[in-house]
Amino acid sequence: MQSFPIHMSLNPVAIVLAAVVQWVIGAAWYSPALFSKPWARMLKLDMSGKPKGLAVGMVASLVGDVLLCLVQAHVLRYAGAATVVAGVLVSVVLWLGFFVAPNLAQGIYEQRPFAVFGINQGYWLVCLTVSGAMLAVWK
Repeated sequence: MQSFPIHMSLNPVAIVLAAVVQWVIGAAWYSPALFSKPWARMLKLDMSGKPKGLAVGMVASLVGDVLLCLVQAHVLRYAGAATVVAGVLVSVVLWLGFFVAPNLAQGIYEQRPFAVFGINQGYWLVCLTVSGAMLAVWK
């Protein structure tokens, strides 16, 4: 098992770039061209005019994406994932355990439409697999 120096062996450029890619995927995923209209309708969000807190939300998303990619890079390194396929497989396992499992029950308790769960979790599946592929091969 590797000790603390693993932090020093991670590629910060790869982590930041993977986070930016996640952020761009999010901008596209929740755009009117893809899923923003059904997502907002199901959540009863008013998307007319400039959304409140958009800038703060976008900055928070980018910060969250950087943190997620940092943790993902650690997990991929500990798992020994060094190929695109390995990065994707490990990322799917992370998605199932840390995104799908808790959010499925939460959506049921909150009585949200299952399609909201599908849109949100589809987004995270795409993000994690793309960043997982990137981070696994870009050392």
